Amino acid sequence: MPTRPSGPRPGSLQSTLTAGEGVTTVHSADGQDTVVYRGVGSIPLSVLVQGWTHIGDPDSADGYIFDAYQSGASSPTSKMFRVTTPSGAAYEYVHTLVPGELYNNSFDAVSPDTQWMVSGEWGTMSHLQIYPTPLLNPATSRTGGTLDLSGLIQLDHPVNDIQGCDFTSPTQLICASDDSSQTLFPDAKPLLEIDLPGPLTGGTITGHVTDLGPIPEQSICSGTFEDEGVDYDTDTGVLRVEMIQPSICGAVTSVYTYTRS
Repeated sequence: MPTRPSGPRPGSLQSTLTAGEGVTTVHSADGQDTVVYRGVGSIPLSVLVQGWTHIGDPDSADGYIFDAYQSGASSPTSKMFRVTTPSGAAYEYVHTLVPGELYNNSFDAVSPDTQWMVSGEWGTMSHLQIYPTPLLNPATSRTGGTLDLSGLIQLDHPVNDIQGCDFTSPTQLICASDDSSQTLFPDAKPLLEIDLPGPLTGGTITGHVTDLGPIPEQSICSGTFEDEGVDYDTDTGVLRVEMIQPSICGAVTSVYTYTRS
């Protein structure tokens, strides 16, 4: 992925109910690629009744889908990652919050070697979190269970309200910030690049943050937009970024596409 991807171009319009939280491309063993969307309507009833009321931006690796969930409890003490296998089996991994950690679970992003998973909190942050990838990392259980924090990506510039990230290479992530304040970066709702000094190994590492420009805010309605999920398709080099339209147009999520320049 280049430092500044070309685009964006309008990609598609999706229902916010089923696509307004995130997007990922699933590569199956038979060579079939499927773009999978997530929204509040994507939460299975069995998960909802456990109190996991928010689903974040997912990721996929080797045909597995990884979903990030946060609790609707008044004082949450954990967050959950759900893995769906290529055969359709699902396993849940619960992470107990460490001191100072926020309950938010906006996204997950699996490293290209499939061994590490990055996630993030909310508000203004100077780090992202690193976990062993549930099920795919041999340090984790084969059938769900607990998931411990492995390390952090310490950012050299604070970021705010990160809604989604995806790896574009072993040493680079692209992330969407829902920050319109322009207090941290020149652009409102910036698309951010995070460059790492090397591939993740599970330990704490430093990331360099760059503002790539604003995510489009285009609609026939006026009001507050909300950016959401990010997906980078390694086969095609296409980057997808979601933006929920404002006001009564909020039932629709715009998907913009960027390509290699």
